Amino acid sequence: MSKSILFTGQPIFNQILRFFSIDQIQRLSRKFSGDRYCKKFKTYDHLIVMLYAIFNRCTSIREVVTGLLACHTKLQHLGIQYAVKRSTLSDANSRRNYQVFEAIYYDLHKMHAQTLPDSHSRKWISRLYIMDSTTISLFQEILKNAGPSPMNGKRKGGIKAHTLVKADQDVPQLVCMTAGACNDTTFMKEIELSPGSILTFDRGYNDYKRLEYWTSKGVSWVTRLRALSAIEVITENAVSDYQFHNGILKDQKVIMGHPHKRITKVNARLITYYDAKQQRTFQFLTNDMKFSALTISEIYRHRWQIEILFKRIKQNYPLRNFLGDNENAIRIQIWCALIADLLLKIIQKQVKRVWSFANLSSMIRLHLMTYINLWLFLNKPEAILMSSLRRRDRPPSLFAT
Repeated sequence: MSKSILFTGQPIFNQILRFFSIDQIQRLSRKFSGDRYCKKFKTYDHLIVMLYAIFNRCTSIREVVTGLLACHTKLQHLGIQYAVKRSTLSDANSRRNYQVFEAIYYDLHKMHAQTLPDSHSRKWISRLYIMDSTTISLFQEILKNAGPSPMNGKRKGGIKAHTLVKADQDVPQLVCMTAGACNDTTFMKEIELSPGSILTFDRGYNDYKRLEYWTSKGVSWVTRLRALSAIEVITENAVSDYQFHNGILKDQKVIMGHPHKRITKVNARLITYYDAKQQRTFQFLTNDMKFSALTISEIYRHRWQIEILFKRIKQNYPLRNFLGDNENAIRIQIWCALIADLLLKIIQKQVKRVWSFANLSSMIRLHLMTYINLWLFLNKPEAILMSSLRRRDRPPSLFAT
């Protein structure tokens, strides 16, 4: 009986690892002294083990080590010569600088950035960036979290991931991790965009000096009006009948900032929009004076895309149980989860068949160490299966090759 045409000499995990450059990982490791005082368990080995834990959604170090022992005969395909011990993995998560994995993520993103963008009918989406943050609760007070202390006195920590996303790529462009109690406005100083870019964010980012700085650099921004904000209406722009019937109530030019306080004043445009489906009124602020009011409201509507990204990462990767009780181990696991997410997005973009991210993630998890050709299966799973069945039912031939 002939082998299945899906059979390949490498497990799916090894096929995924081909997106990495081992030489580049070694260079990054030397840059951050990742392999200092390490005899066997190098940075590349650490990355593979953590990705194995992420893809399989392992919740403890014992589960990771046991899983690797169960498939020890396949580890050589991955470039690992031995099964890691619990103490070795625990020490590596504590000692190896998390910045190595951060650099690996950005290097991987740079290598495959051209394959990530989607095609859109609106040209401004390729210039659109979305900024927001999400907080991951921790099992103990490792990092200070926001909010009041619980009644029992057992306060849990939290780590906040400040994230910048390019709208047409749907993966983090920039990530900065801080304690959960850190204010969101601190992340605004880390963002440098090219002229002509568009940035949208929620009303929690209210640093007027940074808004003026982006305006001076030719960056457009769109946000919502913060409650109790001091604004002064300068002029009223005309609203056409078409805009009015599509929800635009007002289009005004305003100045943000209290007139009697020595703070930065911001020239902006205030758009009042009524959403008939939600039966709610929204007020959008922007420094862009050229886009139509409807386009401004649509730009802000794309801000919800980053909320979907946060939901996707938290649902598909183990970020409730961490493989270490220190800040460095937590950061390593989060960066490895982002690397795994980026790898799956690259695969999703390169496959011709349309796969939902949830189905793709589940298929990778269930068959991570299976010897099947990932690309043949993902492109035409039903056709490949039927072809295999027909070959199996075909009577043997004396001259079969």
